[in-house]
Amino acid sequence: MFGFRSLRAAAIVIALMSPVQALALEFVTVGPRAIGMGGAGVAITTDSLATYWNPAGLAMTQTVDVRIQGGGQVIDRLGIADAIHDLENLDRTDISAANQAKAQNIADRINRPGATVSINGSAGLYLKGHLGEHALGFNVSDVATGGGFVSTPATSTLAGAQVNLTGEMALRGLEARQVAFSYAYAFSDKTFSIGVTGKFIQGAAYRGSTLLTGGTDVSITDNFGKATLSTAFGIDIGAIYRPSSWLRFGLVAKDLNQPTFDVPGGEELKLGPQVRGGVAINPYSSLTLTADVDATSNKTFVPGVKSQVLSLGVEQTIFSEFMSFRLGAFKNMKDAGTPFTPTAGLGFRLYAFRLDVGGGYDFREEGALVSGSASLTF
Repeated sequence: MFGFRSLRAAAIVIALMSPVQALALEFVTVGPRAIGMGGAGVAITTDSLATYWNPAGLAMTQTVDVRIQGGGQVIDRLGIADAIHDLENLDRTDISAANQAKAQNIADRINRPGATVSINGSAGLYLKGHLGEHALGFNVSDVATGGGFVSTPATSTLAGAQVNLTGEMALRGLEARQVAFSYAYAFSDKTFSIGVTGKFIQGAAYRGSTLLTGGTDVSITDNFGKATLSTAFGIDIGAIYRPSSWLRFGLVAKDLNQPTFDVPGGEELKLGPQVRGGVAINPYSSLTLTADVDATSNKTFVPGVKSQVLSLGVEQTIFSEFMSFRLGAFKNMKDAGTPFTPTAGLGFRLYAFRLDVGGGYDFREEGALVSGSASLTF
């Protein structure tokens, strides 16, 4: 009962601290286990990645974990990547009526409202240790988010002996290069745990653009521009309540103190709190069912697109975790143009060594995500 009241109180405090206007950037899925389970990690992560997902998870198991991981995600809305690919292959010297119509069709597809691209990724080294019911965590990592949208609409014109198709895409991004220290403590035989993470963050903010010119390569990754660097301190807090051996609830609030970074052009970017809840059910010891949901509607770098994700996942282990099979799906409830994206993952364990991979693919919009990790767990 004490754990339930404490978790409910934590939820109320976090909700009061979260601004209605939702200044937070989107929640990045970190690690192949979470990716394989649809992006859910708040209630189930008890290894060193809990320093990112929910520091309270560090205290739920008495293990030592050393882990490296990396991954990324691309979301292509309304097929803008295919439209840009067709633009690159446009024959500008063909002035036939059919080719002019093709150029206009490409321009119309690029200019469709909501035709944008979002990207995010993460990589780092993560450590976890324990001393009785006390747990400590550390990571050196980089969490990046970004996006691109049409800032100058594409136009198709006939000029002399060639077809001209031109436009421009704006590119925005932020890297949070961080060193994080976590502490967690478990109460009442791990019925309830709380944790906190302090992060020293170097923010690298980008504002660039790329020309959309028919018949030429369009580079996005090389045109984010020179980063503006600044530093800030961030605070995350989390809680886990386990009323029984088969049920867990998790809650995390990230960047509660709203760290602020400089942006090219003399502006500032303030990170508001990200709040996410999760639940995990173990019908039996080798099967885990889990779900996460964002309590906040988070901003992205794409105008008009917010992120509030529902994640669902399942994991089945066999032979004492020698193999782990994962399936999941996630949906951005604030982005009507994207469906549920299916994900899957696989884990392999041999003594202390673990190797995990995970990924997902949006078959309609052709967005994809992938992640891998290697670890030693004792």
